[in-house]
Amino acid sequence: MKTEAPLGLTPSQTVGPYLRLVLPWPDGPDVVPEGTPGSFVLSGRLLDGHGDPVPDGLVETWQADPAGRFNHPDDPRGAASGPASFRGYGRCPTDDDGRFWIRTLKPGPLPTPEGGQEAPHLDVSVFARGILVRMATRCYFSDEEAANRADPVLSTVEEDRRETLVATAESGGYHWDIVLQGPGETVFFDV
Repeated sequence: MKTEAPLGLTPSQTVGPYLRLVLPWPDGPDVVPEGTPGSFVLSGRLLDGHGDPVPDGLVETWQADPAGRFNHPDDPRGAASGPASFRGYGRCPTDDDGRFWIRTLKPGPLPTPEGGQEAPHLDVSVFARGILVRMATRCYFSDEEAANRADPVLSTVEEDRRETLVATAESGGYHWDIVLQGPGETVFFDV
């Protein structure tokens, strides 16, 4: 009986890198144009469970304007009142080092149905190799401590994991890494 050599490992790239080919567009990372008063850049890296960069991912953001309104006709409080150029939506592919960036304005707090408020945050979707359905998370801001403590969504997250959802203020904006699994994994929500 002839024995065959064991087969090699299956490539980890089960989906993509199609994200780089068809989903990005030139203004994708710009929720507002460069030079918009009050704008900043949220930057970070998309990392896998070993801490290695994910070079073929895509990070999308959706957010309210500084008054807490969405640039969408279904917002029951009326249209966004920010700059006319405010889209509320950003999309950035990761580069070879897993880096992404979004130029935006800090969103205002959002009212809750119970009469409270959600802290300023970005709704974030992550797409990457091997992920067949988007991963949903949020990005909060380190300089909104009081609002973050009172946020009804963030308060449902185990206290020792909340930091995975908070971007750190830095010169010119904020830094926030997204870790897909393993130690320091970003909290993702089942939506």
